[in-house]
Amino acid sequence: MHGLTRDDLDNAARQVYQVMPATPQYAWPLLAERLGCTVWVKHENHTPTGAFKVRGGITFLHWLVQTHPQLRGIVSATRGNHGQSLALAARAHAVRALIVVPLGNSREKNAAMRAFGAEVVEHGRDFDEAREEAARLAREQGLYLVPPYHPELVKGVASYALELFSAVPDLDAVYVPMGCGSGVCAVIAARDALGLSTQVIGVVAERAPAAKWSFDSGRLQESATADTLADGMAVRRPVSEAFEVYAQGAARIVAVSEAQIAEAMAVYYTDTHNLAEGAGAGALAALMQERDAMVGKRVAVVLSGGNVDWPVYKQAVGGS
Repeated sequence: MHGLTRDDLDNAARQVYQVMPATPQYAWPLLAERLGCTVWVKHENHTPTGAFKVRGGITFLHWLVQTHPQLRGIVSATRGNHGQSLALAARAHAVRALIVVPLGNSREKNAAMRAFGAEVVEHGRDFDEAREEAARLAREQGLYLVPPYHPELVKGVASYALELFSAVPDLDAVYVPMGCGSGVCAVIAARDALGLSTQVIGVVAERAPAAKWSFDSGRLQESATADTLADGMAVRRPVSEAFEVYAQGAARIVAVSEAQIAEAMAVYYTDTHNLAEGAGAGALAALMQERDAMVGKRVAVVLSGGNVDWPVYKQAVGGS
């Protein structure tokens, strides 16, 4: 994964644009008033699946069908956005997609994955247990196990960072929400390929702190649970390949509370009239937490997705 070139990024972006257009990045004036800095929002909630992951699915499946001509199908674990991405890309290549989600997973994300053509199986109490079941099904049924982090996924995801940095090359900092790490690693890769000096700041939920613990200590650490409103951040066990990248390339990792995530979801609505899921609001929550250090700067936040169930959203933003 180390050292993606500008050509790598451009080639991946061309594959992505055969399926979807670039997403916008807007500097919202009400966010600037609220936070005392220029705030660019990268709108990954405006993709065909409502989240950034679709980009990685496109490039990954393109690579997979070329390198595995006897492919019988794919299986992967997800809380929803990765699964939607793979389902959409697999359907385009007429490849079977079996997706494992934890019990009690988002009903609306499950429905969306099925609508894109995936078979959805519920298993385990959290993402990490679903990941173990996906590995078992891969062995049992002869399917290709798609990991949550892979160089070909990162290449596609990096297309959003390429768009952002091309539009706004003089950013002081970018806040990126973190689950398994494809987003933050893609932003680091694009920044480095373009020779920029922008700080990349990862964001985790306080209730899923393993990536922050690992970054701060310099070695991989797990958390016992990852029970957070931000299901896209609900990872107990960091991916070692991703850790190697963000341990070197990120400036720091910020942890945000459940209340801060919910507040940022509400602020996205009031200040930009965009819907953000928990993980999608994480970057803004971190900027709100660190606002005093960012006064007068040019900052971007990645709104990584807007796929949140209505009852969860209503409760988070204080509706009744």
